[in-house]
Amino acid sequence: MENPPMIGKNIQRIRNSRKLTLNVLSERSGVSKAMLSQIESDKVNPTVATVWKIARGLNVDLNDLLETGVEPKRIFSVNPANDDAPKTETCEHGVSIRILSPLTMVEELEMYLLTFEPHTSLPSDPHYPGTQEFLTVVKGAVKVQAGDNVAELKKGDFLIYHCDVDHTITNESAQPAVVHMVVRYTPDKR
Repeated sequence: MENPPMIGKNIQRIRNSRKLTLNVLSERSGVSKAMLSQIESDKVNPTVATVWKIARGLNVDLNDLLETGVEPKRIFSVNPANDDAPKTETCEHGVSIRILSPLTMVEELEMYLLTFEPHTSLPSDPHYPGTQEFLTVVKGAVKVQAGDNVAELKKGDFLIYHCDVDHTITNESAQPAVVHMVVRYTPDKR
């Protein structure tokens, strides 16, 4: 009879490859940090429900944790838009913010579609140190100020900037503007 798979080592390997702390995985999975530590050390044999929660927290298939190979399966995860999902769009001061990425990716990699009415702006406080925003103008034109840096962008322009300083995106024109934005947090922010 074969030995059971080394689930703990697989969890630890996948967690480390994604640069997640035990605290972050605990928050995402709903499994306590102490329990995760014991599972990763192969000191306890987790229930199927616990392994399922951990797989969800890592955003992998349950089978990825049972695999005996060193490479996890490739991710192919569809997050369908539906009426039951939490509200993913807000509108303040003429700026509509639509969240495109799933909630499981919050504070790791977040994607947004921003729609600016004419003569509106979106000021933001500094994010965690090292955090970056990747901005593409889909329609219209915007001005981006991050700290002392300023850029005026038009349709098709792409900008990368550190957003760990006060930063503002402004539509100074009389036409609407649409921006696709990705926020990438640094692994050591936790």
